[in-house]
Amino acid sequence: MPSAKGLVAEHHPQYIETYWGVVNTTFCAEIVKSADAYLFAGPIFNDCSSVGYSLLLKKAKSIIVQPDRVVIGNGPAFGCVLMKDFLSALAKRLKHNNTALYIRYEFQMQYGSIGWSVGATLGYAQAAQNKRLISCISDGSFRINGLNYCNDHRVTAQDMSTMLRCGQNTIIFLINNGGYSAEIQIHDGSYNVRCEEELIEAIGTATSEKKDCLCFVEVILHKHNTSKELLEFGRRIAAANSQPPNPH
Repeated sequence: MPSAKGLVAEHHPQYIETYWGVVNTTFCAEIVKSADAYLFAGPIFNDCSSVGYSLLLKKAKSIIVQPDRVVIGNGPAFGCVLMKDFLSALAKRLKHNNTALYIRYEFQMQYGSIGWSVGATLGYAQAAQNKRLISCISDGSFRINGLNYCNDHRVTAQDMSTMLRCGQNTIIFLINNGGYSAEIQIHDGSYNVRCEEELIEAIGTATSEKKDCLCFVEVILHKHNTSKELLEFGRRIAAANSQPPNPH
């Protein structure tokens, strides 16, 4: 599922892909759908994580582990079973592999909080001062840091100034495509409103003479430079959001 991206090393020989319903490859979808069972650890099935509730999974084959309970298929449900205890017991039955290496990847999917990444960048960098954080933030997310309903640059400016005051050396790539491309694919509307060599040069500068500094790189993209997966995701979410509320 998308929120778990980065928890498994993507160069691991048994890694196939992050499952996200109809927006990933047919190969991955078929592998997941044909599995004997699904193990979900702390899932939230909403319109974004399920691509407009279009996941073709059979609940009867699922084991859903929540923080304080475990649900097997369509039932039964076992309360007072903590996730940490369940996963610890499961780990004892698995063959440990200490050779896998991975790069931690984080993004916020469950609630669609536009602007989350700026504050999260500040927090992660402060917590892991022995590592260098690389953050990719869209122009829309950068503008709406803090409040989803208010175009306010003040929180963004405060976060950036705090990064400088704390001496953080994060590399921030501002992905500027001139508008809210993900939002446009879901609900088109009047949202606000260069080359590879320059990008390579900027990365070289950020990792050499500016390696100890906060680096901010603006990457200009065409407004409609979107993937087929985003187009399908937007279509599904738009269809789900246009339905009347469920009375139940």
